[in-house]
Amino acid sequence: MKKKTIAWMAMILSVSAFGGSISWNETVQVTRSVPVYRDVTIRTPYQVCWKRCVPAVYRNGVEEPVAAIIGGVAGGVIGHQIGKGRGRDAATIGGAAVGALVGANLAESNRGSDCVVRRVCRTHYRVRKERRLIRYRNIAWYKGHKIVKWSKKPLNKIVLHLQVSY
Repeated sequence: MKKKTIAWMAMILSVSAFGGSISWNETVQVTRSVPVYRDVTIRTPYQVCWKRCVPAVYRNGVEEPVAAIIGGVAGGVIGHQIGKGRGRDAATIGGAAVGALVGANLAESNRGSDCVVRRVCRTHYRVRKERRLIRYRNIAWYKGHKIVKWSKKPLNKIVLHLQVSY
């Protein structure tokens, strides 16, 4: 009996003096796999397009100031030919004024105001909600302790890596 006790004491002292660890794997059966879902919002873009008439301003011929000057000169010449005596100066000035107005109006009326058809688009979004499977919560029990392991697929077994240090 003394020999066994001494042997045990020697073994305990040698193990505690050197220290160490033991590790092993154990497999436990999964008792339940719970799917976990998340609500997500999906936005799908689409375009709505239509044709729009965009004003296109362009000019035909002469610019307004140039047309007013030409009209003023022409009106002055015509007024000078019509007037006689002292009225000739008044007719020249009046003809120049009327000619300038007529020239400016002609240049203004020659301006085109058509439209150019353009394609216009706007982006809108279709919104829908969807439940998506995110992962599985696998539950097992080991010696009265609950073990949970997350995975992308349901599991049948969970491998435990156990280690005892001394």
